[in-house]
Amino acid sequence: MENGAVKPVIVAIDGPSGTGKSSTSKAVAAQLGLSYLDTGAQYRAITWWMVTNGIDLTDPTAIAAVAGKPEIVSGTDPSHPTITVDGVDVAGPIRTEEVTSKVSAVSAVPEVRTRISELQRLLATGTETGIVVEGRDIGTTVLPDADLKVFLTASAEARAARRSGELKGADVNATREALVKRDAADSSRKTSPLAKADDAVEVDTTELTLAQVIECVVTLVEEKRAGK
Repeated sequence: MENGAVKPVIVAIDGPSGTGKSSTSKAVAAQLGLSYLDTGAQYRAITWWMVTNGIDLTDPTAIAAVAGKPEIVSGTDPSHPTITVDGVDVAGPIRTEEVTSKVSAVSAVPEVRTRISELQRLLATGTETGIVVEGRDIGTTVLPDADLKVFLTASAEARAARRSGELKGADVNATREALVKRDAADSSRKTSPLAKADDAVEVDTTELTLAQVIECVVTLVEEKRAGK
């Protein structure tokens, strides 16, 4: 590239809940001047819309029929990521237990995944500087040609402790059970299951501080940039 311009780098960060994906992805993007996309928020947003509109979430056909209706817009500034549905700010509402408990069922519907994956690809390929995209199937399905793929893991105990800390004193055992249940649902679904891409770098965060995880991923991105 001319004038020493840096080629946009697309970074896919996958892994189950509680591995530090969001915190890591936002921090890496901010540190390296990249855009940031929380794909899980998009699935939560479409789930919130369906809950709000009274769609029968036990009926995949009903979910599929309306998958194209809500307009979901994601802001990609890592310091202030935003998400709206039909112009309504849903950053708060999508984090409720009601949405959390239903997002796996909605996400498993192929028509929903197709719709959201298309949104994700448009955002990822349209950035000038590059982007960090976090989710569960980014490296395998959404962006299989990503420049760098990272798969974060951690023990169920460590993830439950982190997540219950985020949920302000939630029962750690109950949180662990919920995480394991969601992992099973996401890993076993037919369409784009939670899985590590063959060419992904696995980072076990169980014994690492958040700062160490961020440093590790920043180094991986910088190495990838330098190798181009």
